[in-house]
Amino acid sequence: MKLTNVSIRRPKLTIVGMILFILLGGVSLTNLPLQLFPEINPPVGAVVSSYPGASPEEVEDKVTKPLEEELSTLPGLSTMTSTSEEGMALVLLEFSWDSTIDEVEQDIITSMNQANISDDANSPSFLKFDPSMMGMAQMAVTSNNQDVQGFQGDVDEFQTELERIDGIANVDTSGQVTEQFEVRLDQEELEANQLTQEEIVQTIQSHNLTLPGGTVETGDRQLTTRAISSLSGEEDLANIVIGANPQNGEELVLSDIAEVAETTGETDAITRANQQPALQMTVIKETDANTAQVSQAFNDEMETLLGEEEYDHLSVVSFYDEGEYIQLSINSVSQALVLGGIFAMAVLFFFLRNWKTPLIIGTAIPFSVIVTFGFLYFTDVSLNLMTLGGLALGIGMLVDNAIVVIENIYRHLSMGKTAKEAAAEGTKEVGGAITASTLTTVSVFLPIVFISGIVGNIFTEFALAVAFSLLASLLVAVTVVPMMSSRMLTAPRGNQERKRQNSAFMKGIGRSISWVLGHRFMTLFITFVLLAVGGAGIAATGINFLPATDEGYFMVDIEMEHGTNLDKTAEVVEGIEEILDDESVVADYMSVVGSSEDTAGMGGPSGSHEAQMFVTMTDLQDRNQSTIDFVEDIEGDVQGVDQNADISLSTQAAVGGGEANSIVFTMSDNDTAALEEAVAEVEEELNNERYVRSVETSMEERAPELQVRIDEEAARNNGFAPAQVAETVHQVTRGETATSIQTDSNENYDVVVQYSDESLADKEDLETLLIPNDEGEYIELNDLAVVDEAEGPAVINRLDQERSVEFTVSYTSDTNLNDMSNLIENIIEEADIQDSTSYAFSGEQELLEDALNSLVFAFILALLFIYLVMAGQFESFKYPFVVMFSVPLVIIGVMLALTITQTPLSVTVFIGLIVLAGIVVNNAIVLVDYINQSKERGLPTREAIIEGVKKRTRPILMTAITTILGVVPLALGMGEGTEIQQPMGIAVIGGLISSTFLTLFVIPVLYSFMDKDTRHMNKRYVTPQGRVIYAYELDEDDERRQTHTRLLTSEPQNDSSIQETEQPLDENSQEQRNEAEESKNEATRENKEIDSLTKDDILHLLENIVQKSKHDDQDKDDKNKGHHDNNNES
Repeated sequence: MKLTNVSIRRPKLTIVGMILFILLGGVSLTNLPLQLFPEINPPVGAVVSSYPGASPEEVEDKVTKPLEEELSTLPGLSTMTSTSEEGMALVLLEFSWDSTIDEVEQDIITSMNQANISDDANSPSFLKFDPSMMGMAQMAVTSNNQDVQGFQGDVDEFQTELERIDGIANVDTSGQVTEQFEVRLDQEELEANQLTQEEIVQTIQSHNLTLPGGTVETGDRQLTTRAISSLSGEEDLANIVIGANPQNGEELVLSDIAEVAETTGETDAITRANQQPALQMTVIKETDANTAQVSQAFNDEMETLLGEEEYDHLSVVSFYDEGEYIQLSINSVSQALVLGGIFAMAVLFFFLRNWKTPLIIGTAIPFSVIVTFGFLYFTDVSLNLMTLGGLALGIGMLVDNAIVVIENIYRHLSMGKTAKEAAAEGTKEVGGAITASTLTTVSVFLPIVFISGIVGNIFTEFALAVAFSLLASLLVAVTVVPMMSSRMLTAPRGNQERKRQNSAFMKGIGRSISWVLGHRFMTLFITFVLLAVGGAGIAATGINFLPATDEGYFMVDIEMEHGTNLDKTAEVVEGIEEILDDESVVADYMSVVGSSEDTAGMGGPSGSHEAQMFVTMTDLQDRNQSTIDFVEDIEGDVQGVDQNADISLSTQAAVGGGEANSIVFTMSDNDTAALEEAVAEVEEELNNERYVRSVETSMEERAPELQVRIDEEAARNNGFAPAQVAETVHQVTRGETATSIQTDSNENYDVVVQYSDESLADKEDLETLLIPNDEGEYIELNDLAVVDEAEGPAVINRLDQERSVEFTVSYTSDTNLNDMSNLIENIIEEADIQDSTSYAFSGEQELLEDALNSLVFAFILALLFIYLVMAGQFESFKYPFVVMFSVPLVIIGVMLALTITQTPLSVTVFIGLIVLAGIVVNNAIVLVDYINQSKERGLPTREAIIEGVKKRTRPILMTAITTILGVVPLALGMGEGTEIQQPMGIAVIGGLISSTFLTLFVIPVLYSFMDKDTRHMNKRYVTPQGRVIYAYELDEDDERRQTHTRLLTSEPQNDSSIQETEQPLDENSQEQRNEAEESKNEATRENKEIDSLTKDDILHLLENIVQKSKHDDQDKDDKNKGHHDNNNES
C-alpha cells in the first residue's frame, strides 16, 4: 500500500500528521456541547382556545369539534388528541417523523383560523413544542421553617439575581402568597343604592389610572403632559366616592356599601419541602445554551449568593438538575471508556509478552478517540450518552486492525526479513482484509442513519461516533503501526511462529478442524440446533422499548374525591411525608397540594382534591437499591395512608417522556355509555392481574357542580340577553380584579371585587341573586334560569375525533412491555364490549412498534451492505456467503447472555445485533482471506483451511477478547446514565463469544462446501484391493498422492511397493478377502458417497492430480507425466 510505504520512508511526516490530528481533536473536544441525549425535536404542536364560562360539553361542541374538523385534513398528521375542560380547548397534533413542525406550522395556522368556532370563544392560538422550555432544574427555597410571607420578598430579589446569569432565560417561582385588597360587596346595599358589581369595578378603575396627554410649550421648552389619579392604600380605596345615596342624596363612599380589607389572596396551593413551607423554583435555560455549562454557572452563582448576608437565611433544596445528571452520566460512561481501553491493553500484554508491541498497538486507542472528537465537532454532533457510549462500545475494536497488522509483521520478521521489509510487506498482505473488515463494520451503521423517529434521532449520533473511531483506527493501522514497527521491532529469537504452530494448543486446533471437516454434516446439524434454541430463547426474554434509567427521583400523585378541600388533601400528604422521613435512601421531597400556576395543566395538581410529591433519592453509590425497586417496596405502605385516595407512584422514562415501567393505550367510541362500560370492565380486569401495580384512566370522576340553565325566553322577557345573565353569574361567583395599587412602600396590591361570603353562602343565595336590567329593575336569578345541583364531566378527551379514555398501566419490574401489551390485548378481546369500541396503544408501545419495523429494515440493509463490501474485497459472489454465516452464530451467545442476566430485548439490544453483524464478520473475513492467499501459494484447499485456522486463531482470539473486555465496563452498567447502553454491551459480549468460537469451526466447514476442490472431499473410493480412499487424500503432498495413485491403478497380486507404506490385502487370508468383498458391497449400497472406480474414473482422477501438480518443478512434472503415460498404456 502506497500510504504504508510513505509512512515507513518518512516517519517524521507521519508523526507531524498524528500531532495535527490530535491537536484538532483536542480543540474540538473543548468546544463540543455536553448533553444528556441527542437533541430531539418531535413534530408536535398544539392549538389552544379559551371559551370563558363554558362547560366542558359546550367547549367540545362549539370549539373542539370545529377545530378538529379543519385540522384533521393536515398533511402528515398521524394522531390528533383533544381535551375539553371548563373554559378551554386543547388540540394536540402529532405528525410523522418525516416532517418537522416548522414545515407544517403555516398549514396549522391557516386551518385553525378557518374553523367555525363560537363567536364567544377567543381566537385559537398555535403552540410549538420546544424541549428547551422544559425546566432545566427544579428546586425549593425554605427559610428556617418560616411562613412563606416572611421570606418571599427576599426570594423575589434572589430570583432576579439568578436570572442575570448568562444562558438563563428565566426563573419561575410559584407558591407565593399574594397580598391584596379585597372589596366584599353586600347584595342588599347594592340593591338599595341601585348599583352593580361591574359599576363598582369601573369606578375603582377610574380613580387609579395614568393617561398621557398632549404637549405644552413653556418658554423655550416643550413638555409632554400626563394625567395621574392614583390610590396609595386601603384608606384611599375605602374613601372612593361611588355616587349619591338615592334616598337622601348624600355622598356615598365605597366603605358604605362594602367591606374593604387588606388580606392575603385565597390560597389555591400549599408548597412544602421536607415539611417546611417553601417556594418552588423552576429554572429555564435559553434554547441554544449548553445545559451542563449553564447548570454549573447557575449553581456556582447560587452558592455565592446564599453566602451573602442578605440571603444567608434561605436554604435551597435541589430536586432535579439536568446539568448535574448530565455531568454524572458523562463521567460514568467516560470511566467505562477508560476502563475498556485499559482492559484491552492488558489483553495485549498477556498475549504478546513484551512492552513494545502493546505500546505500538495501544496508540490506536487514544489517537482514534481524540480524532473522533474532531469528526463529531465538524458534523455538529454533541458529546452525550450516545456518542460516548458508541466510543465505549468500540474501544476494544480500535486495536483490532493494529493487532492483525502487527501479527503479520511479526510473521515476516520470523522469516528473516528486515524490519522495514517486514513492516511494508506484512501490512500490504493484510491491508485489503482489514480495510474490508473495517468497511463492513462501518457499513452496518449506515442504515441506522435512515431510521426515522425518536430511535433514529437517538442512535444516529451513536453510529457516527463508532464509524468515525473505526475509520481513524484503520488509518493508524496502515500508517502509524508499520512506521513504529519498522523502528522498534526486531526479529524474534528462533522461529517463534514455528514453535507456536507446534504447540499443544495449535495441534489441538488442527485436530479439531480435521475432525469437523471429516464430520461436516454433523457439525452443521449441531450448529442449526443451537441456532434454533437461541432463537427460541431470545423470543422468550420479552421486549421493552428502552431500559429504565435510574435518575434518582420519583413522583407520588394523590387524587381525592372531587370537592375535597385543601386541608383534607394536605392531611393525606402529611401521612406520606412521615413514611418517607423513615427511609434512609430518601434525600429530600417536595409536596404541592392543590393547583399552582406551574402545575395546573402540565400534569400536576389541578384542584384542591389533588396533590403531587417530588421525591429524590440519595446518590446511586450510597444505596444498594434502585429507585424502581424502592418504589415497589413502599408502594403498599404509601397507598395505605388513605383508602379513599387514589395514590400512584411513578418514575420517569429516560426518553420519550411518560412514566417508566408503564404502558399507555386509549379506548375510543362515540357512544359515551358504551365507552364507559368498556372502560370499567377493562379497568377491573387489569386491577386483578398480578403484574399490574396501578391503573389510571383519563375518565375523571364526575365533578359536583351547580348548573345554571338559562331560560332564553324568560331572559328576553325581562330585558336580558342570555350572555348578560351568564356574564353576571361568572363575575359574581368568581370575583374580578379591578386594578393594582402601588403603596407608599412600593409594594403592589391587587384590588379584588367580589360578593361577600354571606351573600353567596349556598344554593339559595345564588338563586336569589339580583340582576339589574337596562331599565333599573332587579330580577332574581331563579326568574331567569334554573339552578340545579348536578355532576358534570371535569374533562372530555377525544382521539381522532372520537370520545376516548386513556389508560396508564404501571407494571412491576419483573415483567416487560411486550408481555403487558399482549396481556392487555387478550383482556380487551375477551371483554364484553361493543364492536364500535376500538383501542390503540401509544407511548412506549407505539414507539417500540415503529422502532422494530425500522430496525428490521436497517438490519437487512446492513447485511446487504456487508455482502457488497465483501464481494468487492474477494472479487467473488461466493465467498461472502461463507463469511455471512458468522452473523447468525451470534444469536446463540446473545440468548445465553440475556437469559443469564435477566435482560429483556430492547431497542438497544437490536442496535447491538446490528453492530455485531459488522463485528463478527471481521474474523471470518481475515480467515477466508488467509485461506485464499494460501491456495494462491499452491497449498491444497483442505490443508489451506487447516493452516488458515491455525495461523489466524491467535489474532482472532486477541481481537475478540480485546473487544469483549473493552465492552465489559459498559455491560456492568456502573454509575449514572449507563443503563441505556448496558443491554447493548451484554448482547455484544454474548454474541462475540459464541460467534468467535463457532467461526473457527463452522466457517471452515462451509468454505469446504463452497470450494470446488473440497466440495466432495469426503467422497470415498474403493481400490481393486478393497481399500477405501477419501477424495481429499488425492489432494495431499506428492509422496502420499503417488502412493494412493499406485494403489488405485495396480493389480492386487503385483503391488509389492505398496506393502511398504500400506497394509494390502493378503489373498491367502479368507478373512481379508471377506472384508474386501464387504467393502465393495458397502460401496455399492452407498453409491451416493462411495463410487466403485472404473477405468474412466481412474483416468479422470489422475488428470486432476496432474493439474494440481503444475506448481512443482519440471522434474516432478516429467515424472508425473511418465507415470500418467504408463497408466494409459496399461
